[in-house]
Amino acid sequence: MSEPQQRTILVTGATGYIGGRLVPRLLEAGHAVRCLVRDPTRLEGRPWHDDVDIVAGDVLEPETLVGALRGVDAAYYFIHSMGSGSDFHQRDLTAAESFGGAASRAGVARIVYLGGLAQDDPSLSEHLRSRQQTGDALRKSGVPVTEFRAGVIVGSGSLSFQMIRYLTERLPAMICPRWVFTRTQPIAIRDVLDYLVAALETPGSMDRIVEIGGSDVVTYGDMMMIYAEVRGLKRKLVPVPVLTPRLSSYWVNLVTPIPASIARPLIEGLRNESVVRDSSAGDVFPEIHPVSYRIAVERALERLEASAVETTWSDALSTSQGDVPPVVLTTQEGMVLERRQRVVSVPPERIYPVFTGLGGERGWLYWNWAWKLRGALDRLLGGVGLRRGRRHPQEVRVGDALDFWRVEAVEPDRMMRLRAEMKVPGKAWLQFEASPRKDGTTLLSQTAFFAPKGLGGWLYWYALYPVHRIIFNGMIDAIARRSMTRPT
Repeated sequence: MSEPQQRTILVTGATGYIGGRLVPRLLEAGHAVRCLVRDPTRLEGRPWHDDVDIVAGDVLEPETLVGALRGVDAAYYFIHSMGSGSDFHQRDLTAAESFGGAASRAGVARIVYLGGLAQDDPSLSEHLRSRQQTGDALRKSGVPVTEFRAGVIVGSGSLSFQMIRYLTERLPAMICPRWVFTRTQPIAIRDVLDYLVAALETPGSMDRIVEIGGSDVVTYGDMMMIYAEVRGLKRKLVPVPVLTPRLSSYWVNLVTPIPASIARPLIEGLRNESVVRDSSAGDVFPEIHPVSYRIAVERALERLEASAVETTWSDALSTSQGDVPPVVLTTQEGMVLERRQRVVSVPPERIYPVFTGLGGERGWLYWNWAWKLRGALDRLLGGVGLRRGRRHPQEVRVGDALDFWRVEAVEPDRMMRLRAEMKVPGKAWLQFEASPRKDGTTLLSQTAFFAPKGLGGWLYWYALYPVHRIIFNGMIDAIARRSMTRPT
């Protein structure tokens, strides 16, 4: 390959899974990056926010693309409308035609597009057909297009992998319609990003379709069983003769966070094999060696380990005035996130010592008797309980024991993250942050993260949620009050 050259690169879909992960890779490669988004506030909190040029625009509104594409050398196209309604196919085509035409008029040298891997035949699902026709629409613009076609992308947070993850985690016995036994060639997210970045420096990838996949071919049932093995879970597959995509989508909607409107077109696409038939990717990109599905799963699950979880928390809530929801309960990267926020009329340095002083003799500021009860139960189960206390009544440092927590990360006057060491069916963290606001106040955030293991983990979370809701609400309010009354 030739030496990398700095170019101005436009990334569409930067708020999405692939686009959001590609942007820092392009920056690392030395490119100037511009992001096209409908709502620029959705990128607030990303660690690379200040390193990119953010432009508001909509591919369905061609007039907004003129400025966005001005001076752009290459553009990544990651737009799709799945889940937006039954007309998503036509919306995808209209959007691609609009973007391709605007790119041609702006003199963009190439478009890189990520589509779906499947053979073009009459049985192709509407979703996969739409992905392939989107590539055709981009090519009709006259701009050279590199179209990568991939099947299941394995990474913490990817849609297809999350469906497999939630089904396997939550169900000891999994109902398996025919699509579960369809062959596919899953590929790790890191390998997909390697291909996407390398395309800019690989002339041989210009104006061609490149099929990409991992090093092995498996069925979706194999994917669930391998995932279970990696997680140490015992699972069974129960085949059923008939389960339509509609019924399957309702089942997925019930068991996972994926809505039926997205699950149905996704499941309809699973009846088509997504296996690489054209092996030219190895000739065009000889330096890229895709890993196996098992390794991809192991890498994805590393994000649940202490040192990797932080990289999944960049989807920050907006902190502009008037946009501070008091409670947000959601799922992300296979974890449950429960975030509470309060605006406090003191600077961060007044709040920080309040939450770093929690535990030990001071206790937890609200319902301390409940914390003591939880500690006693933990000891009965063979855990550490609350007997460890804390090293210092006020100061904390990484590695400190703090009752049945361990201090995992500290940023002076800003943040403390605790990792749970009590007996719990999964992994848990509790994080406190104090972020300054432009009006002189501080946004206090308290976030509980829980990565459940198996069905028992999910039952544990939801069974205790009513109690946690009371305790965590009371605790953040107590921290806010104490920070306003403590001496300066």
